[in-house]
Amino acid sequence: MGAFLSKNIVFLSKGEHSPSTRYRALNYFSSFEAEGWAPVHLSLKGGLLQQAKILLHARNAHAVVIIRRSLGFPFLFLLKSVTNTLIFDLDDSVFLKSSGKPSNRRNRRFRSTLKYCKQVWAGNDYLKSNTQDLVGDASVLPTAIDLARYQIESVKSSKYIDLVWIGSSSTSKYLIDIIPTLEKAVEQTPNLRLKIIADFTLESSVLNIVSIPWNLDTEVSELMASDIGIAPMRDDPWTKGKCALKVLQYMACKLPVISSSVGANKDIVKQDQTGLLAESENDWLEAIVRLSSSIEERESFGREGYAACVEGFSQEVCFSKMIKQLSSIS
Repeated sequence: MGAFLSKNIVFLSKGEHSPSTRYRALNYFSSFEAEGWAPVHLSLKGGLLQQAKILLHARNAHAVVIIRRSLGFPFLFLLKSVTNTLIFDLDDSVFLKSSGKPSNRRNRRFRSTLKYCKQVWAGNDYLKSNTQDLVGDASVLPTAIDLARYQIESVKSSKYIDLVWIGSSSTSKYLIDIIPTLEKAVEQTPNLRLKIIADFTLESSVLNIVSIPWNLDTEVSELMASDIGIAPMRDDPWTKGKCALKVLQYMACKLPVISSSVGANKDIVKQDQTGLLAESENDWLEAIVRLSSSIEERESFGREGYAACVEGFSQEVCFSKMIKQLSSIS
């Protein structure tokens, strides 16, 4: 093995456009550089030439961080042979099917990869608990928010109370599940409107829906122009691995949150302080009507949510945890 340069760190993922790559790697690059590190991101997509490129970078790295992707042989063996330290970073239950059902193939490949890793950076306690029998040095590293991006002004509608949901087609099923409930809420709150910031659209004959194509440059302003952030989810093993990114985005925008009482969401959303947790349809209806009718409560929850982001989920806080983990590597 070649001598490594103590300030080199390599992040490997499926691609730079993945939210996991952006939030758990690329967003930290300026912080790494300010501390004298040389961070590099390389895609795991590609053939033998790409794998050779990864191995060349890895042999001179202090650490190689694999984001969410389980690796197969012989590449995994070769990667371990050229670097002293592999770290696995996960913010989803990648050992399961996205339906939450077990997958022998995914679990086997996941466990095989982790056996070669020195550390695990898990997005929440549930994910950490699924790795501790394989990697002794497992820690929780929450998904972080770059609060500097959220220091902008935006004007809310004077005509509507805007519920907002941000996500993608891969998680659209959770929003679709709750559309009938939102349609019922309109009966009590006629000026209710739903904003969807995503790569898909929905229609309703009852609920006013505005579909806004997701764009990195406009997502924050669109969120901040809304009134209430919603995060419906099903309760299954897959959602237990979710790391509450949309909830944190809402809180960074000083929006009150209404969320299903599932996974990391129920730990981050503080009932009657930063938002409201809902389990039944009646819970959702009561929460929507309550927050829609009280601007004072919306603003109070929003302030508390933002303060929680500053304290526990800012990039500065999470980067210090990351550096602490890296410094413990011998």
